[in-house]
Amino acid sequence: MGYEMKNTVETREKKEIVQEFLTGERALFQGENLRIVDTIFDDGESPLKESRNIDLTGSMFKWKYPLWYSRDITVKNCSIFEMGRAGIWYTDHILVEDTVIEAPKNFRHCHDVRLKNVNFVNAAETLWNCDGVEMDHVTAKGDYFAMNSQNLTIKNFTLVGNYSFDGVKNMEIHNAKMLSKDAFWNSENVTVYDSFISGEYLGWNAKNLTLVNCTIESLQGMCYIDNLVMKNCKLVNTTLAFEYSTVDAEITSRVDSILNPTGGTIRAERIGELIMEKDKINPDRTRIICKDVLKKAV
Repeated sequence: MGYEMKNTVETREKKEIVQEFLTGERALFQGENLRIVDTIFDDGESPLKESRNIDLTGSMFKWKYPLWYSRDITVKNCSIFEMGRAGIWYTDHILVEDTVIEAPKNFRHCHDVRLKNVNFVNAAETLWNCDGVEMDHVTAKGDYFAMNSQNLTIKNFTLVGNYSFDGVKNMEIHNAKMLSKDAFWNSENVTVYDSFISGEYLGWNAKNLTLVNCTIESLQGMCYIDNLVMKNCKLVNTTLAFEYSTVDAEITSRVDSILNPTGGTIRAERIGELIMEKDKINPDRTRIICKDVLKKAV
């Protein structure tokens, strides 16, 4: 069933659609200059495909592909249900606030994305290949979050999900809590401030990864990194760190074990075990500043 404009009110700038129940494929295809309030989109794919200049408030999406190839979109106090999967792709200039997104695989190939007070209940494979992303007070649960995106600024972020931020470029994160194995793999120019990260194999194959005032818990974390910088960081329950990485690290806690860094400087309060295997790396290329190294292996 297509949409009939029975509850449409003309305003100076936008037409209003209020408290409608819309079904059928492409219910508002190529819609422009619309203010959509308390409206449900159900049982029909691509309801707002190729839309322009749309304000959505208090509305619900219950079926697939709500916003594809759209631009200049505002979404406030809305809900995207589990079957609204692959909901926002190829869409530019979009603001989403105070919204719950239950569906996976949201936000692909989007530009100029702003997310504030958004809860991704199932964030699996979300925010891929996007450019220009701002997030504030976002929570997400799911694997492979934000793969291959670039130019991101993230504040007050909580993530439970592995393989996050693989291949991202040019990103700042502030005040985050991340439970995420294999975070920041293959990333470039990432800086993390005032955050907690727990996860094995943190940062492998990254380039220019900086951690400031962070607490890290990781097995074999921060290995194979070109230019790892750590400032005023704690490493708890962290073993076999820094293998084949170039490092400039200021660590204000004990490090359980360090394995074969390839160069740089490491400052630490205490090192449980320092492993510098001469047949694999040149130990002279790494300066270790620590008065309390409990065990050394060469």
